[in-house]
Amino acid sequence: MAESDRQPGKDSVDRSEGFGERLLGVLLDRAHEMPPQLIAPLIAEEVARVGGRDISILLQDYAQLLLVPLPGRRLAVGEPEPIGDSQAGTAFLNATSIEVPQADGVRMYLPLLDGSDQVGVLALTLETVDDHDRRLLRRLAGLIADILVTKHSYTDQFFLTRRRAPMSVAAEIQWSLLPPLAMSVPQVAVAGILEPAYSVAGDSFDYALNDDILHVAVVDAMGHGLNAATMATVAIGAYRHSRRAGIDLSEIYAFMDQAIAEQFGPEHFVTAQMMRLNIATGRMQWVNAGHPAPLLIRNHQVLRQLESPTTLPVGFGGEKPQVSEQRLQRGDRVLCFTDGLIEEHKAGEEQFGEEQLVHWVNRIEHTEKGVRAVVRSLSHRLKEERGGSTSDDATLFLIEWRGGAADHLTVLD
Repeated sequence: MAESDRQPGKDSVDRSEGFGERLLGVLLDRAHEMPPQLIAPLIAEEVARVGGRDISILLQDYAQLLLVPLPGRRLAVGEPEPIGDSQAGTAFLNATSIEVPQADGVRMYLPLLDGSDQVGVLALTLETVDDHDRRLLRRLAGLIADILVTKHSYTDQFFLTRRRAPMSVAAEIQWSLLPPLAMSVPQVAVAGILEPAYSVAGDSFDYALNDDILHVAVVDAMGHGLNAATMATVAIGAYRHSRRAGIDLSEIYAFMDQAIAEQFGPEHFVTAQMMRLNIATGRMQWVNAGHPAPLLIRNHQVLRQLESPTTLPVGFGGEKPQVSEQRLQRGDRVLCFTDGLIEEHKAGEEQFGEEQLVHWVNRIEHTEKGVRAVVRSLSHRLKEERGGSTSDDATLFLIEWRGGAADHLTVLD
């Protein structure tokens, strides 16, 4: 090769395969064709190469109460770990590694992050841990999470692990419809939760981050069971279709309204709230079609309800809705919820009400970190306060606007 043909700097770069690259590369190369049931033994082999033992993959159950061991050859399968009261749960909720010294080494819990959604936790024991171990295992956990999410789309194995109770057909439909329960980038974070997890029917939510615009919808279809799930499915499908057409919020409402009316007739409806948040500026716009007003949270305290003109629920042929607007400050959170959360009551007694909701939001905002931990804790606490059960679907969806930029993530150190 002539000297002039050499690429500047290329020959000075060591491109040989090191231990870490080989470890991650083998998993990546083989995962493309690996049947789902062989993922567990391959992961166990990979972690063993680092010196790990007693390896477990813990997946979150649908009720967001437990981290459940995934069964598989060479994996340790013990009792589920409570998310709210365990080292594994702390690693999961805070998306951070936890190390617990033990007599025979160090027990490590590493969050399995697919993007920013917590899939579960990788647990293992090492004799000793140094920074090289931490770096390699953190990257290995990230790759494992991506593989689990990819394989999940064509196997029931992970679903069956996460399911801890019989699930209704309506709930099966809703869970298959949902986006990841949480998403986080430097400028914004979101998290949602549905109740009751194993029999939810008419409630659903959807979101998408397109360039600088976060799109959000929360819907609540009338009724219960399969009919409600079917209506919610059509509503979310119509929302996604119209959102992707690039039309404004009032036109999205009109499209969803027409879809529900044509499919189900004039006596069926879906309450809905559609939002757009510019994650660069904090400008939030929304249309309210029969939903309770969201709560604006600032400095971990409910500042006020975001009252706005409402239009008729989707399917009732309401007039063109007015688009409301709010300029958020950095750190502000917006909590959307469906009426099942506040209208629950025992026969002859008062409804749970928004006052109690605000009370618990203020308490939990000061005790939990991160939107996912807040939403999970708030949902479970509210269910306890409502008597431990709900006669209607109840949904929470929390948005946190952080501002700033993410361009630094494209720069290699």
